[in-house]
Amino acid sequence: MSSSNGGSKRELPDLTVAPVRPLEESELPRCSIVILNWNGRHHLAGCFESLAALDYPKDRVEVILVDNASTDGSQKEVREKHGWVRLIENERNVGFSAGCNQGAREARDADLLVFLNNDIRVEPAFLRELVAPIVRGTCALTTARMYSWDGKVMNSAGGGMNFHGLGIQRGYMDAPGAEFEVPRATLFACGGAMAIDAEVFDDIGGFDEEFFAYYEDVDLGWRAWVLGHEVHYVPGAVCYHHHSSTSARVPVERLRLLQVRNPLLACFKNYDDERLRQVLPAMLALATRRAFLSSGIGDLGAYRIEHLANLREPGLVAKVRERLTGGGSSESVNRVAVADLIAINDLLGRWDHWMQRRQAVQSRRKRSDEDIFRLFLRPMWCIEDEEGYRELHEGTANFLGIDALFEGLTTMEKDPPR
Repeated sequence: MSSSNGGSKRELPDLTVAPVRPLEESELPRCSIVILNWNGRHHLAGCFESLAALDYPKDRVEVILVDNASTDGSQKEVREKHGWVRLIENERNVGFSAGCNQGAREARDADLLVFLNNDIRVEPAFLRELVAPIVRGTCALTTARMYSWDGKVMNSAGGGMNFHGLGIQRGYMDAPGAEFEVPRATLFACGGAMAIDAEVFDDIGGFDEEFFAYYEDVDLGWRAWVLGHEVHYVPGAVCYHHHSSTSARVPVERLRLLQVRNPLLACFKNYDDERLRQVLPAMLALATRRAFLSSGIGDLGAYRIEHLANLREPGLVAKVRERLTGGGSSESVNRVAVADLIAINDLLGRWDHWMQRRQAVQSRRKRSDEDIFRLFLRPMWCIEDEEGYRELHEGTANFLGIDALFEGLTTMEKDPPR
């Protein structure tokens, strides 16, 4: 077992931060709220109605909807019923990352950028609360307290991840409680409800468009910490969320590719050299093991020469040669496993490219990994219960010294839901 699950040699980090003083009317910054939409017409009215009711000067806030080639009439809905919203129409779905960056470029003289999912409604004080820590200079990015749509459970109260990049939404599916009412430092701001200083967003490069969607917020937050900024969770900024309303309409293998690849890319870019050399073998091994578990391959004995009853079987050499050269029968493999392999190859098959992307981050590093590790929350979390996967997870973490990096830094009482 990894040592981080046992005794601790370090005190658990205190991630709480001091509440900030409320902003005076004259201090409220100019904000551009950027919302991405793809066939989400049924969500727009609830989102826009809550934004129209914000307790915020109308002349200091604009709402921009970037539509990613919806086919459900979203554009017409905005033009006819929400004319005060700026509509940007794309001819194709460019993804969450590129769409958010596009909206940021279109922002008019914004001091702060706010990114909001289309399936969210906010409370009137949401924006005042969300931007206050940035205006007060305590951080550069903030994230909101996000409930389920009915307010019965939490969706997000800040975020963390495990050592190989799998993201964690703190509080997800937990009952609301006092622990979620305290402002604190967090690894990343959930892309569905966050604010960022506009100059910082531009300086650190915005969302990584090669991620397309998913984990782009983990990467942005982690990168912000590496480059010397801070991200804070603001419990006073309250919103409500229809969880996974968009992803439920996307084929599972297409989601899986992004959800396997993008954590690998985030780790590859943001760990320092020494830590990446420790983590890379484990994260590739674990991704490969998950692909195998999803493959649906049944009879492994058919591939093992030692299982042949007679090694002198006539034609054996010819059959082996045929298989090695691509001939012979094929194997049916689950599309999820294929997606996993493509995800891994998106990193390994473009090594020079991703080394250049990594260098662009590492050359500007201002904060050590050790200072950031406290924000991971559950670094040794194992996502799979399968015996072989768990054995690999714990074994590689121990053999490569990864568990020692995070010893004593587990700051969540339980593993997040799978």
